[in-house]
Amino acid sequence: MKTRASSAGRERNLARPPPAAALPALFAAMLSLTACGGAADSSTSDASPQPSPASTAPSTVAAAPEAAPVPVPIPGLGATEYVPLYAVGTPVAEQIQYTEADGTLVTLAGFRPTNRHARERGEPWFDPVDVGPGRYFDFPTWYFQNRTFGLMIRDQVPAGRSRIEISLRVNDGTFINTGLSAFRRDDPNVGEYGWKMNVGFQNPKEGNKNTCHATSAREDCMVVITDNWRAPKPGTPFKPGDVIELAPAPFLPHTADNKAIIDGGGSRYYSFENLYQVGVGIRAWYGVAPLLDSVPLPASTLLGGEASVSYNYSEEPHRVFQQMANNIGIADTRRFVEGRRLFHTSFVDGKHSESPDINPAFTQHANQLGPRYNNTRCIECHALNGRSKVPTPGSTLDTMTIETAAASSTAGNTPDPTYGINVQQRAQAVGAPDYSVSVKSYEKTVRTLPDGETVELQKPVYAFKGPVPAHYSVRQAPQVVGLGLLEAVDESTLLALADPTDANGDGVKGVPNWAYNPETGKQHLGRFGWKAGKASLRHQSGAALLKDLGVTSPVYKTLDCQKGVANCNASTAATSISETEIERLSSYLSLLGVPAQRSLRSGYPDGMRVAPEHDVDPAQISRGATLFAQARCGTCHTPQLKTGANHPFAELRNQTIHPYTNLMLHDMGPELADTLTEGQAAPGMWRTPPLWGIGSLKYVQGGAQNVRYLHDGRARTLMEAIAWHGGEATNSRDKFEALSKADRTAVLAFLESL
Repeated sequence: MKTRASSAGRERNLARPPPAAALPALFAAMLSLTACGGAADSSTSDASPQPSPASTAPSTVAAAPEAAPVPVPIPGLGATEYVPLYAVGTPVAEQIQYTEADGTLVTLAGFRPTNRHARERGEPWFDPVDVGPGRYFDFPTWYFQNRTFGLMIRDQVPAGRSRIEISLRVNDGTFINTGLSAFRRDDPNVGEYGWKMNVGFQNPKEGNKNTCHATSAREDCMVVITDNWRAPKPGTPFKPGDVIELAPAPFLPHTADNKAIIDGGGSRYYSFENLYQVGVGIRAWYGVAPLLDSVPLPASTLLGGEASVSYNYSEEPHRVFQQMANNIGIADTRRFVEGRRLFHTSFVDGKHSESPDINPAFTQHANQLGPRYNNTRCIECHALNGRSKVPTPGSTLDTMTIETAAASSTAGNTPDPTYGINVQQRAQAVGAPDYSVSVKSYEKTVRTLPDGETVELQKPVYAFKGPVPAHYSVRQAPQVVGLGLLEAVDESTLLALADPTDANGDGVKGVPNWAYNPETGKQHLGRFGWKAGKASLRHQSGAALLKDLGVTSPVYKTLDCQKGVANCNASTAATSISETEIERLSSYLSLLGVPAQRSLRSGYPDGMRVAPEHDVDPAQISRGATLFAQARCGTCHTPQLKTGANHPFAELRNQTIHPYTNLMLHDMGPELADTLTEGQAAPGMWRTPPLWGIGSLKYVQGGAQNVRYLHDGRARTLMEAIAWHGGEATNSRDKFEALSKADRTAVLAFLESL
């Protein structure tokens, strides 16, 4: 049933006033807000923080119904049946959009605090000197508790009424003086920020003060907008397709020195600037002329569907992999930040990797690091959610993983007698064996293309301080974006891309790998890891905790699992990571967004320096995409997939995505083979890695010189990576190399746009 405010005192009815008349009244309604919509706060406290509901109460995802085994219909796929990861009818963790009986569209949009504005760089817009990035994409201190919130948007335009109700929904505690800035000004004197509407969420139950609680009813903290402030004429009613920029600014109750009363942290923030499209919902956006004005990104650029991350204009491309899905819900935003905290937590002292002396330590995870390990935090292998450090000769490969197996192993499942299932290169105990692994040298060769251009290739030679394993595989950590979307693709969609007998005669096969769930023993389709050896993000997270940190979880309950001991999961002892924490970690990884394809020119004002990541040539990128398809690269790097309807996160359901992968195994030839078999994956077989985000790596890794490609990081450039393609990819590689230099450059420009 539709809910309505019962009196004028319970809403702010913001019909747009004439330009020079009633604007002062609107600004008078604001309490303690600056003209640009809020202020960041960097106050600190030495006091021990009080735990918030967000940090103590489990934010669990509803359990899925049991999935029945499904027979595998295609012969030659290496299995007779599998269990779908998610059963039909799996409940959603949070509903993010629905339509009421009368046609009213309801959207629940999650927000997190930020330090500055979306278009605010390190220097003023027209200053020619670049002094560094802005602070829109970073995470303020204390971000992981008591500071997430959302907007419930009841759009009645589809129901035939020009009325949009926007309610502030607080996840934990109380917000005060929280304002809503909306409808970006088109004044030529406005640059980094500036809004036509600035208003507070006045609560009639709090004497019309801007005070909103986690327990407040939606109509208690509500703003009502009845006309389109973007239109030239005041009073113009909304119509489907109109857009509204939304930028709430959260404030927490605080002491005189601006320390939040609830936990002693910061109290004043900005937040994400989202674009709402009438009759549609929250949309990823980019800036057009004349002043980087917000418009929805075309569907063709949304690599992650509606979970794609908007273009960034605060010059923070190095932080683009860390952003949450654009369509994230309100409660799911809390799940995201809680999981991110764990991803950044040291298992030595519990400190956060960012502002470790300000952010409160996660003390329950102090002293949980295993006796042998590779790193102390998840983020240390995936810096800024990117890839491993460059494997330079002589340096320890402790941000990479070295999988191992015994000489007697035929399927990679017999552990090495010294190392177990992987080399844990570092140890806590003084005098423990040194098991570090490094690149001893590179064997270099030169490949000559048909037009005479040469490409130098290098193949690593490894040095083991301990015994050399009979079988091993060196693998770099991949970037962690879009993983939840890959998890959400139905098995039937992926298996339809398999061609184990090369039935179409194109020289490309493609077979799935199968992964056994260590908690249930059931067989699932493999999706994650360089050889698709892990079935889910929960499975992948548990394996990484065990192998790289020596930390137990409900997935792998004892350290004996790292040694491959039979029945290692039979233990009933408490694990380092609880059920709540493994859910938070996998939820965080699921809800990370994917950067939208940077294939469009942004509308920078004349005289303003264009950020390097947006200095693109759309025609060249389009040409490169065509040539990529003509070379049949898309046979393995499948351009488009559709996610299913059963993932627990509604944000990931029914999305048209462009990951450029089929998640199948392909034989890439002897030059890329290691010596380890993993399930169905022979030494020369590798899962097709997704290409989304590949163009952002040079920013995330701190420069192109710090980016490496392929499983072991041997390739320094995309040209080298392509030149290493053999086996089933030989034909596509040859087609690419036969292109003119200009056309090869266009293909590379296309890849760099992803």
